[in-house]
Formats: sequence, C-alpha cells, structure tokens
Amino acid sequence: MNEEVTAFIENLGEAWKIELSKRLREMVHQTIPSVEERIQYKKPHFLKNGHYAAVISPSKDAIAFMIMNTAGMDFPKGFEGPPERKWIKIKEGVSPDHTVLSSLLAQATQAL
Repeated sequence: MNEEVTAFIENLGEAWKIELSKRLREMVHQTIPSVEERIQYKKPHFLKNGHYAAVISPSKDAIAFMIMNTAGMDFPKGFEGPPERKWIKIKEGVSPDHTVLSSLLAQATQAL
C-alpha cells in the first residue's frame, strides 16, 4: 500500500468519505492482487501491469469510483461516462454493492 494514497484517504475530512474510500481501496486490492497505486492528478489511481484500472475521485458531496477499460461492457443503472471508462458517484448514506463493483473491475482488467 502506497503511503501517499493512505495519507490522501485519511485527509478526506468527513468520516464517511474516509471509510468508503478505504473500503473501495481494499476491494481493488482484493480484486487485483498485483495492483499498483499512486497519487496522480491529485487523486488515487490504481494500475494493473502499468495500465490504469480504477480511480477514487472525491468531490464536495460524493466519492466517484471510476473503472477504466470498459469498452463493450454492460453496466448497471447509476454508472456514467463514455464507453472506455465508467464511474458511479456514491453519496453519504449510500452503500455500494462491492461485489458488483469487484466483478465489473475484474472484467475490465482481465486483459491487462
């Protein structure tokens, strides 16, 4: 685990954002055991074999979780974005289905 990513998450301020980001980070590591992580463009990026796989992107009232390399994939309702990357904005009090997110991330990164 990258200490810069840990510090970034710990400094998000609001407890729900910190807990959600920690849980998303753990899910990424469980889904992609060889994942690399780093801060890039002022947010945590996760890479598999040098290719972008996912991003945790905080905003004022949400945490967006982005999955890269999604062209040709089907996504459930609630996801936004162009064919090559999709994200879901998670607001306070909403608990995302981590099993679904993990499955989508695994599918998107299978060929990386």
